[in-house]
Amino acid sequence: MTFEVGELVAGARAGRPRAVARLISLVEGASPRLREVMAALAPHTGHAYVVGLTGSPGVGKSTCTSALVGAYRRAGKRVGVLAVDPSSPFSGGALLGDRIRMGEHATDPGVYIRSMATRGHLGGLAWAAPQAVRVLDAAGCDVIFVETVGVGQSEVEVAAQADTTVVLLAPGMGDGVQAAKAGILEVGDVFVVNKADREGADATVRELNHMLGLGEARAPGDWRPSVVKAVAARGEGVDEMVAALDKHRAWLEEHGALAARRVRRAALEVETIAVTALRERMADPSGDARLTALAERITAGTLDPYTAADELVAGLTGE
Repeated sequence: MTFEVGELVAGARAGRPRAVARLISLVEGASPRLREVMAALAPHTGHAYVVGLTGSPGVGKSTCTSALVGAYRRAGKRVGVLAVDPSSPFSGGALLGDRIRMGEHATDPGVYIRSMATRGHLGGLAWAAPQAVRVLDAAGCDVIFVETVGVGQSEVEVAAQADTTVVLLAPGMGDGVQAAKAGILEVGDVFVVNKADREGADATVRELNHMLGLGEARAPGDWRPSVVKAVAARGEGVDEMVAALDKHRAWLEEHGALAARRVRRAALEVETIAVTALRERMADPSGDARLTALAERITAGTLDPYTAADELVAGLTGE
């Protein structure tokens, strides 16, 4: 199907959902015209506040996101949501339906919700998520929520893609141990203990504050993560979550950290695109006969892996 990039961008800028959906589909499908799309979007980006939400499965990420969307909509903000779901091993599509769990916002023209599949990408984010954020930014969203698959050793990438990272935990799920194990304390700007009507909520808050205190290596004036209790399903603690987000954004702007984070985010995006292009240019070495021959020499003890890698790179690049 032929299309005019200018018309699609104009449609997205006017808030037409179909134009936004088409642009994100072009991103996900790595369209040959993606360069043209990104060039057209570039002048209209850089305005949205990007909030990443992560946490173990079952802590209520989608419920919290939905509650936050409602709060920002009541404040007159346009909101975008990228819900990054696990990929089906059969179709490659998203297994979960966050749009179903956020159904109350489905008919609101000021809210755009999109589920994206990780397609095997580590880090909890689809590889196309940064560029999808760029589409929503250009489409006039004031706040963009990026909700990740879950949280664990490999799933803290959301911190690199967001202005503010929210880590959700729930009492009775061993999240305190998980937080320490996965290094989540280092990536969270705001911690939310959801389902705080459960037994052990206060203990979880105390444990979090204690761990944050132990891990402090902050200079005076550095940001100290907020810890908020909430029962998102009943709308409790939502105002406190919004206040914590607003407080962190104000701190970022006051200390020049917001611009620095966005520069790092753009650098990571460029690096990812460049590395992907290099891999495509070099071709996949896994089926290369040279790789098998080098592997056989390694197992025979006549070659070490680093020298083998140097030889493979030289052969692939022609150097």
